[in-house]
Amino acid sequence: MADSSILGWAWDSEGIGNFAGSEPCHPDTRGLWPLRRDDRSASRGPPGRAALVACGTPGSHDILDSVPDLTPLWTPTLAQIAQANLTRFIRDSVRPLGGDAASVHDSPSLYDWSVAQPEKFWPAVWRFCGVIADETPDGRSWDRVLVGADRMAPPDPARGPRWFTGARLNFAENLLRYRDDREALVLWTEEGAGRRLSYRELARDVARFAAFLRAEGVVAGDRVAGFIPNIPEAVIAMLAAASIGALWSSCSPDFGVEGVLDRFGQIEPKVLVTADGYRYAGKSTDSLQRVSEFARSLPSVTSVVVVPHLAGERGAAPRTALTNAISWPDALAAHAHEDSPRFERFPFDHPLYVMYSSGTTGLPKCMVHGAGGTLLQHVKELVLHTDLQRDDRILYFTTTGWMMWNWLVSSLAVGATVVLYDGAPVRGGNPMLWDICDAEQVSIFGTSAKWISLSEKSGSVPLDTHDLSSLRAILSTGSPLAASSFDYIYTRVKRDVRLSSISGGTDIISCFALGDPTLPVHRGEMQTRGYGLRVEIFDDAGRPLVGAPGELVCSAPFPSMPVRFWNDPAGAKYRAAYFGVYPNVWRHGDWAELTELGGMVIYGRSDATLNPGGVRIGTAEIYRQVEQLPEVLESLVIAQQMQDKSGPDERVVLFVKLADGLTLDDALRERIRRQIRAHTTPHHVPKKILQVADIPRTISGKITELAVRDVVHGRPVKNAEAMANPEALELFRARPELES
Repeated sequence: MADSSILGWAWDSEGIGNFAGSEPCHPDTRGLWPLRRDDRSASRGPPGRAALVACGTPGSHDILDSVPDLTPLWTPTLAQIAQANLTRFIRDSVRPLGGDAASVHDSPSLYDWSVAQPEKFWPAVWRFCGVIADETPDGRSWDRVLVGADRMAPPDPARGPRWFTGARLNFAENLLRYRDDREALVLWTEEGAGRRLSYRELARDVARFAAFLRAEGVVAGDRVAGFIPNIPEAVIAMLAAASIGALWSSCSPDFGVEGVLDRFGQIEPKVLVTADGYRYAGKSTDSLQRVSEFARSLPSVTSVVVVPHLAGERGAAPRTALTNAISWPDALAAHAHEDSPRFERFPFDHPLYVMYSSGTTGLPKCMVHGAGGTLLQHVKELVLHTDLQRDDRILYFTTTGWMMWNWLVSSLAVGATVVLYDGAPVRGGNPMLWDICDAEQVSIFGTSAKWISLSEKSGSVPLDTHDLSSLRAILSTGSPLAASSFDYIYTRVKRDVRLSSISGGTDIISCFALGDPTLPVHRGEMQTRGYGLRVEIFDDAGRPLVGAPGELVCSAPFPSMPVRFWNDPAGAKYRAAYFGVYPNVWRHGDWAELTELGGMVIYGRSDATLNPGGVRIGTAEIYRQVEQLPEVLESLVIAQQMQDKSGPDERVVLFVKLADGLTLDDALRERIRRQIRAHTTPHHVPKKILQVADIPRTISGKITELAVRDVVHGRPVKNAEAMANPEALELFRARPELES
């Protein structure tokens, strides 16, 4: 008879890697020890032990339900842990290094070792993930792993921080290591399944477009820009540019003319790749009219390549008045003799991507990311944190203007199949991404926290309507994932799935907090910090915090820091963006908390935090409560500056977008206030709650709290072109309810 006091089993350093997937969960299994109800450290285990693992079938946590503060929503089975890339990495690449590496036996100890020994950790990732680079006769690929380990500042050629000096590689070569007939790219649109390219066909098309770029005079260091939907041609053009050593930069085609010029006007691209249009929410939108407008202000562009995305659906060639335009098929046909790409290898920090800040508070900052740092960080996150493997099919809902597109495309380095989607994520109330996951047997699905919330609000219950048997991980980013969304996934989508809320930014083209295939998932928490990144939470005095909110910082160099900002030769813009608050420490701008369980919670942007009565509050703390109410589709909260007899203060103002046909009344206002008060503090309760028809967002889908705050206070909003729906700002201007 089972011991009902046992919650599950944990393993120690002797047990990891020694169990087979078919072994039962049993106290006699080597290295396992029981976790009992009275063990209050059960979620983490005693020092030196690994985290809680499952006992029983996936999703059966009825025993754990009686200990809610320790109950994970999902726990990996022994078989899942044994088969994870992370387990193999620890066993085969870390522990054999000896010394302190020999004591690494699980995820928490790996994290501690990775930040203590970055000059051992990152070479181990390099070798485990098979980075392709020049090698000397004795097998070395670099001279030094890290120059300037103690310098956390914009990289300096002599003082650092610089990674893998002496190494030479090509980003595209690493993503095109496979040349077989397995599917590399699969396109879906609102019309359904579209084109499919094998790895062999992808390499062929990259070779031909790279030959076209060379014929156009593109050389290493030049810029190739994409004003293009999330379609295969975007991937091909990026890889072709990278194979030459040119920089790739892209905007999604819903940007306005000024928004494009604010970005591409700074970097002066030589070749522009565009589509003739795109489809969204059932509507086809022409892109070429806007291209003809902004191209006149980009004299650096010598050639515009037009992909017949919409015309191809109609069986007709795109028409354009651009004098320097060529169609994509013609560009490839001119070099049809090319079948295999040529790769030139460059230094580790050779520039690869130009990425942009949101630009809602001024002209967008142009962040230049290096090829080596991007590659190494991406494969670490995809292979170790996401557990991506060659047999996987990965879908991430993103546009080409969001860094998750760059992250998704790096999945090609693993040999997985990348599913691209171009279109609206919800059609006629149907959150159709579940349909794609079903049809394509997607195993790794990524989306935004907003989309998960919309799926819940729509009443979608994929658990009853879809066969998601292939799906083993769901990723969420873009904004903090509410605890109620965790509940939705596990009660209405799939019980046996790893839900990984992740967070990072365009600034690092990767993540500071991610998932982990060997750790439990706890409600409302990100599972772990990124391996090799010394992520901490600081108070105002720069002291580390655990169990309390503060500023998210990174206190040691990491490979995916931007190599520079564009047009910032002295590094002044770069320094001001991240290093102006804490000496020698990267301040990321998120208000966050490291939990006692070792996870992380993001409360929102630190520059958008609320401070009523001197109490600092993260905006996500309010969103998590408000959006649990079925009447509320979305919300936005700001602090309105006020002046009373005691001096300046601010009050919390909440704006809500309600379900169709609903009107905000006093009864609903009171329900909202009660919900917030019951689950937070009286300081969180808004003084004003107002209804709006829409919530303004950036083109990457993030709500624009700062822009709304400026409108409410009568200040100008800079660069509204960076917003997807700038007209929504007028809903917040001169509201009489805010005058008293």
